[in-house]
Amino acid sequence: MLRTEKVLQLRGQQGRAVRVVREHYLRPDVPCRSALCRSALCRAACARDGKLLSDDVTHYVVPDCKVVQEYLEILEFPELKGIIFMQTACQAVQHQKGRRQYNKLRNLLKDPRHDCTVFANEFHQDCYQPREKGESMEKWQTRNIYKAAAWYHSHCLGQMPVVMVTEDEDAIRQYGNETEGVFVISFKNYLDNFWPDLKAAHELFESIVQARRERESESQENHGKEYPEHLPVEILEAGIKSGRYLQGTLNVNKHRAQLEAFVRLQALGSKDTELQSDILIYGSKARNRAIHGDVVVVELLPVHEWKGRTVALCENETEDKAPADTTGDPMPTGKVVGIIQKNWRDYVVTFPSKEESQSQGRNAQKVLVTPWDYRIPKIRISTQQAEALQEYRVVVRIDSWESTSLYPNGHFVRVLGRIGDLEGEIAAILVENSICAAPFSEIQMREMPVSSPKNPWEVSPEEEKKRLDLRDTHLIFSIDPRGCEDVDDALSVRTLPNGNLELGVHIADVTHFVAANSYTDVEARARATTYYLADRRCDMLPSVLSTHLCSLLSGVDRYAVSVLWELEKDSLETLRVQYSRTLIRSAYKLEYETAQALLDGDTSVVGDIQELSGLAEGTRQKKLAELVWALSKLTDIARHFRAKRDRCGALELEGIEIRVQLDDKRNIQDLIPKQPLEVHETVAECMILANHWVAKRIAERFPHQALLRQHPPPRQEFFTELRECASAKGFSIDTRSNKALAESLDRANDPSDPIVNKLLRSMATHAMSNALYFSTGSCPEEQFHHYGLALDKYTHFTSPIRRYADIVVHRLLMAATLGDGKDNIISNKDLEELCRHINNRNRAAQRAQKQSTELFQCMYFRDRSAEGDERCVADGVIYSIRTNGVLLFVPRYGIKGAAYMKNKEGLVISCQGAGSCQWKPGSLHRSQHKITSTTTSGDSLTLSLFDHITVRIVVQSSRCHAETIRLEMVRNAPHSSAHAECARPSPHGARAELLRQGSRAAEENQRAQDTAKGQVLDEESRQFCQTKGPSLYQLLEEIRELALLDVTQDVRT
Repeated sequence: MLRTEKVLQLRGQQGRAVRVVREHYLRPDVPCRSALCRSALCRAACARDGKLLSDDVTHYVVPDCKVVQEYLEILEFPELKGIIFMQTACQAVQHQKGRRQYNKLRNLLKDPRHDCTVFANEFHQDCYQPREKGESMEKWQTRNIYKAAAWYHSHCLGQMPVVMVTEDEDAIRQYGNETEGVFVISFKNYLDNFWPDLKAAHELFESIVQARRERESESQENHGKEYPEHLPVEILEAGIKSGRYLQGTLNVNKHRAQLEAFVRLQALGSKDTELQSDILIYGSKARNRAIHGDVVVVELLPVHEWKGRTVALCENETEDKAPADTTGDPMPTGKVVGIIQKNWRDYVVTFPSKEESQSQGRNAQKVLVTPWDYRIPKIRISTQQAEALQEYRVVVRIDSWESTSLYPNGHFVRVLGRIGDLEGEIAAILVENSICAAPFSEIQMREMPVSSPKNPWEVSPEEEKKRLDLRDTHLIFSIDPRGCEDVDDALSVRTLPNGNLELGVHIADVTHFVAANSYTDVEARARATTYYLADRRCDMLPSVLSTHLCSLLSGVDRYAVSVLWELEKDSLETLRVQYSRTLIRSAYKLEYETAQALLDGDTSVVGDIQELSGLAEGTRQKKLAELVWALSKLTDIARHFRAKRDRCGALELEGIEIRVQLDDKRNIQDLIPKQPLEVHETVAECMILANHWVAKRIAERFPHQALLRQHPPPRQEFFTELRECASAKGFSIDTRSNKALAESLDRANDPSDPIVNKLLRSMATHAMSNALYFSTGSCPEEQFHHYGLALDKYTHFTSPIRRYADIVVHRLLMAATLGDGKDNIISNKDLEELCRHINNRNRAAQRAQKQSTELFQCMYFRDRSAEGDERCVADGVIYSIRTNGVLLFVPRYGIKGAAYMKNKEGLVISCQGAGSCQWKPGSLHRSQHKITSTTTSGDSLTLSLFDHITVRIVVQSSRCHAETIRLEMVRNAPHSSAHAECARPSPHGARAELLRQGSRAAEENQRAQDTAKGQVLDEESRQFCQTKGPSLYQLLEEIRELALLDVTQDVRT
C-alpha cells in the first residue's frame, strides 16, 4: 500500500475557499469486477464482492464525468452492457448533481438486470493521477478516467476493447490514438456506431441535447428575473439553526394547485417553533420554483400578510386569485427562500392540442406540456415530435428551473400510450407512482427453485429434520378473499392434552427461498411491496414463489414460520408462546364468505369447499364438524383479544373499499362495496396478535435494530371537522386519547341513520397519522406505541410474500429465537434508510390502488348514460359544507365527491319540494352546519349536514388529467332505494354496547382472579369469585348469534 496526498479545494461556512491536504492510500488489489480477470490478487477481491461484469459482450464502455451526469438515463438502458463507472465520475455526480441523481446511479449499479459495475480507480496505485498545478478539475477528471480505462484494457490482457465516451473534443484528439485497443469517442458517435438500431436511445439523446441547447440560449437571452434567487446553503443552514427559517416538505393542494401549497414542518434545528399548524405558501411566486414533494426552507411573512386556506369547492381551474369570501381564518403564511432537496421524478404529460399549439407562440420547437398530476407546473420541452404526440401520454423529466424562467425546462423520455386507452392510463398511474412493473430478470429467475409438472418441488429430507412437523398433528386452514393466489397465512386451533387451547398462526417461510442480499432479495427490497391495482397486481416476488412454493395452498407441503400460543381453557389468557420454523400441510383454502356462512350455521356452502368433495358422507360430516368447531373457537379467541384491546382504547374506524367486478374480457360489470363480515375481524385479530408478539420478541433481542411499526397520535387540529360535524347531530367527540375517541365514536350513533356513524368514523380515519415503519434505535421506546391498535409494540410479520418489511422481520425473528442469520441483521443506520424507502413505497402503493379504482369507477359511469341509466342516480349524504356547495358520500358506490350549489355563471341551485333541481339567479348563505340557497324570486333551499339527497353521477372528462367523478343534485330528497338501507340498525352501535358490557364483565372477572391469585381454590371459592353479571363468553356469544356485521377495519395497521 502506498501513501500519497490529495489536495482538496473546499468552501468554508463563511464562503471562503479553503485548501485541505488529506492522506490518500493506494493499493494494488482494488477489484476490477470483470469475469475476464486473470489476476489472482484481483480475483480474490472480486469473489468477495459478488457482481461481475459479463465477458459475453463485444466491448467495455467507460463514460466520463459529463456523460454520466448528462446521459445517465441512456446508460440505464438494459441493452447497454459492460459499462464501467469510474469512482471519479461517480463522485462528480454526487457533488454536482445532488443526492437524487446520485441515488439513481447507485441503484443502477446495484440492479442485477444491468451489466455494469463501479471501479475505485482513485485508490488503485496504477490508476490514480495526482492533479497537476494549474490543471482544471474537468481536465484532471478526464485524465484520471482515461488512465483507468487504459489500465483496464491492459489488466484484461487485451481480450476486450475498451471504449471511453466523452464530450470533451480535446480529450478525443489527445487520447484517441494513444493506446491500442482503447478508443476515445463522443457519446453521439458511440450510439451511431455501436447502437444504430436502438431508436429509443437516439430519440432520448436528441431530446436531452435539444433541452440543453434551449437552456443555454435562454440563459443568454433572459436577464429579467421571474423569481428571486435561492439563498446559499450555508445561509439556509444558519437560518434554520437560529430559528429565522423553517424547513419542511412542500405539499401542493391539488384542488387549487396554482394558488395553495402547504409546508409541513420537520423537527430540525436547535430552535423549537411555536407553530402548531402547516405554513401556507400562497401563489406561485411565493413557491419560488419549488415543486410538490421538495424539501424547502421557508421564511414566515409578517402577521398582517397572513392568508386563510380556501374553503370553497373548486375544479382545478388555473385561477390566479381566490375570492375574498372563500378563504378561512388567517394562518401562518410564508415564502420559499431555498430548496434543500429536489423531489424531481418522471412525469406523465400531455402535449397541447392543435388549437393550443397555435396559441403558444412563434417557436414550435418549444412546447409547454401539461402534467397528469395537477400539482406539477407546466414543463417546457424542446421536440420536433409535438404534433405526432398530441394524442398520447408521454413521460418527461425536468432538467432545470432557472430564476429567469416562468416554467421548468425538461426533455422528452418515452411514449406510454394513447389518451383514454386502458393500458396507457394504467401505465400513467405506474409511472406517476414510480412503480416498476418490469418482469423479473433471468439472473433472478435462476435463483428460483425448480418446480415443474415433470419435476415438482419436494421437501428436502435435511430441511424436514430441522423443522417442527405439524402436518399430522394440526388442522390448519387459510381464509382469504375469493380468487386469492398469494396465501401468506394460515390458522389452527386445537385442544391440548391438559385441556388448554393452542392457537397457531402459520406464515409462509419466504426467507428460506430468498437469501439475504441475493439478486431476488435486492429486487424485492427495491419494490418493497406488491402493488394491487383494480384489475392486476405487480408482484414483489417471482410468481414461482408468490403463487406457488410460498403460497400456503391446501393439500401440499409447505415451509412456514409458526407462532403457537398455549391459552388457558376458560380465561383464554396466554400461558406460553413458541416461535418455530415448521412444516405444514393446509387442509382447507376457504373464502371469507364460505367461512362466515359456516359460522352462521349455513351448511349449504359445503359444496363450495373443494377439499370436502368426493368424500363419503360420514367422513365429510366428521371433517365438517371439526372445521366448524375450529372456526367457532377461533372466533371466540379473536373476540377475547379484541375486547382486551378495546379496553385499552383500540379504534374501530371506517374505510371505503370498492371491488371492481370484471368479466373474462376485463369489461366492468359492477362496482361492489366490500361487505364487512365478522370473519374478517377474526382473521385480522389473529394476525394482529402474531405481529404484536413477534414485535415484542425482536425488540427485546435487538433493542437498537429491530423493525417495528408505529402509529403516532394524530394532531388535534386534524379533528376539528370531525368535532364540528358530530356537534350537528348533538354528539360530542373526545379526542384527547385513543380510548376517549373510541368511546365517543361508539356513542355517536343515530338509530334512524347508520350512515352517520360510518361517516364520523371515516372522518376520524382521515384525521389519523399514517402508520410508519421505523428502527428501534432511531427513537425512544415511549414512541413505539401504535395508537390505532392500542398496542405498545407492533410490527408486520404475517405477509412476507407481499411486504418486504415482513421479510426483514422474519430474519430478525429467526436470529432472535434460533440464532439463524445473525450476520444478516441490518445496522440501525441502514435500517432507518430502508424504513424510509418502504414507507415511501407503501404510500405509492396506496395512491396507485386508489387511482386505479377511480379510473375504473370513471370507466363504469362513462359507458352509461347519466340521464337515462338508473345506475347513475344514487343516494348521497352530506358530510361537509363549503361556501359554494357540499361534499357528499355515495354509499352505494363508496364515492366521495362535490356537488355545487353555485355555478360559474353565478346561478344558484333551486329545488321545489322533492322535485327536480334547477339553476336560477340568487345567493348562498353558509353557516356552520347548513347552507341556504335563496333565489331572486324568493324560493329557498336549505341543506344540513347528514341530509340525504338524490344525486346524478357524471364523469368529467379531461384531456390532460385523469377523469374525475362529479355529482349533480337531482332532488332534495333521499333516493328511493336508500330507504331500506337507512332502516337497518347500525352495527357499530349494537356491537359497541355489547362489547362495553363484555369489557365490564371481563374487568370484574380479572379483578376477581387477581384477588384469588396464590390461593388454593376449592370448588366453593371458585363459585364465590364468579361475577353476578353476564359473563364475557355469554355476551360475545350473543354477538355471534345476532350475526351483527362489523364494518371494514381500516386502522392503517
